[in-house]
Amino acid sequence: MARDVFTFIVGGKAGEGVKKAGSTAAALFASLGRRVFEMDDYPSLIRGGHNFCAVSTATRELSSHYMKADLIVALDERSYRIHRPNVADGGVMVFNSDAVEGGEGLGVPMSAEAAAYPDASRRVGVASIAVLCAATGVSKADMADLIEREYKHDLENNTAYANTIYDAAASELESRFTLAKGDAELPIFTGNQAIALGAAAAGLDMYIGYPMTPASTILHYLAAKSSDLGITVVHPESEIAVANMAVGAAAAGARVMVGTSGGGFALMEEAYSFAGMAEAPVLFVMSSRPGPSTGVPTYTEQADLRFALGQGHGEFPRIVAVPGTVAEAFHLSAELLALVWEFQTPGMLLTEKHLSESSMTTRLDFDGAEWVVPLTQEKGEYKRYLDTEDGISPLAFPPSPESLKWSSYEHDERGITTEEGPAIVKMHDKRNRKGRSLESKLRGMNTVERYGDSGPLIFSYGSTTMSVLEALRVSGMKARVVQPIYLEPFPVWAFDDLKGERPVVVEQSSTGQFAQLMSEKTRMDPVEVVTRYDGRPFEPVELAERLEQATGGKAGS
Repeated sequence: MARDVFTFIVGGKAGEGVKKAGSTAAALFASLGRRVFEMDDYPSLIRGGHNFCAVSTATRELSSHYMKADLIVALDERSYRIHRPNVADGGVMVFNSDAVEGGEGLGVPMSAEAAAYPDASRRVGVASIAVLCAATGVSKADMADLIEREYKHDLENNTAYANTIYDAAASELESRFTLAKGDAELPIFTGNQAIALGAAAAGLDMYIGYPMTPASTILHYLAAKSSDLGITVVHPESEIAVANMAVGAAAAGARVMVGTSGGGFALMEEAYSFAGMAEAPVLFVMSSRPGPSTGVPTYTEQADLRFALGQGHGEFPRIVAVPGTVAEAFHLSAELLALVWEFQTPGMLLTEKHLSESSMTTRLDFDGAEWVVPLTQEKGEYKRYLDTEDGISPLAFPPSPESLKWSSYEHDERGITTEEGPAIVKMHDKRNRKGRSLESKLRGMNTVERYGDSGPLIFSYGSTTMSVLEALRVSGMKARVVQPIYLEPFPVWAFDDLKGERPVVVEQSSTGQFAQLMSEKTRMDPVEVVTRYDGRPFEPVELAERLEQATGGKAGS
């Protein structure tokens, strides 16, 4: 397989600046106009454990990290031991000689040199950047500029320490790897940042969240940007409070979004149904992690699919959509916020840790975000649940005295509680009609993404799409990749031309939930289901080999 990608891995304990080193490496590569993909791997520990960042870069499109690395910097013995097999042909391992005895590769006394400065244990992460700069031919002057941008705290000591490590590494590694410049310097975003900005671009007024990895960084990011974006950010005492507060905020006219993971959404489910009955437009973000229960809090999986599609008791229109790329996360967040307001029903943006927290260079189309336009009260008697032809009723908000008619009980058109059979039927029919109006709207939208026009058929969704596309690039395989964006209502009409085919399905669940859903909805049985469910995302080289086996060698090059 062709290798036109340079990969850098830095590993160490939590608290040693590993994640910062990864993001700094990504910034360095992006400043060269190169494409970047960064994946962070960490346990749910504040200190200790094993943390690493894999940062891959190329001059072409790039949608995944690689695990065979050209340069690995191990800050401790565990990282050396774990990542020694990840050294690519022609690659090099650089290790902290104060932590590793008799290692293969280049040993540098990172801890001993750091001991001359305050906060020695937190400073060793800077060593990995100095090694990277020396190995890729970045001058000490340019390295100093990079450190000034990325390590502003205690700048003088960080620069002095980096220069010492640079000199130690340069004697063996100086300009060992040459990185060509790319054609465009693009910004770097995580999926969660894109989700936050997409909602902001669509007019988000309020974000409410209780921290739960991997959705937490939406809360952190919007809190940090709240003044710039004009968004109120609230951290209540529990997920139950989050969801109920969101329904109340929507009833008051606020465009509101909440975020959580599977365990948190289990507590929000009653309020989700409340929003369905009250016809409250609330956008929920659920970023999955391996479960059940607390599961593996800081890792990735797609096992919440059926859970997401089955949320809420009773019958009401639901919208569930899943972005496949960081750029798509931005667009879809904006689109969903507009849709829940247009159809006055709850919606869910379903994603997973790999998309939420991985970083990549991408261009976001801020002008392409659809703005929320609520249907406001018309003249005459205000009926909050007016039985209209399309099932969509008018809205009124405070300070209008007519606005206080949102109800969690079954109700009549005015919002007054009812237990009368004909009134119950009327409201059921109204909500069902609204569901059909929603489906009609989706028929005119891009609900399924397609890549490639020849070769075997591959179904994927969510972040696995990024992995599949990168596997095809690195292998030279030709295939047709079909990625449904909307899963509820499911766009069955978009698969008519594929009937009779048997796809390969790629997903991250142990039971093949996505394959089952696709078979149920499209009547297309998969020839094979390629799964991974160890909490780690697909690696493109390994995935390419599995796809070649699954397609029986039919994939052309």
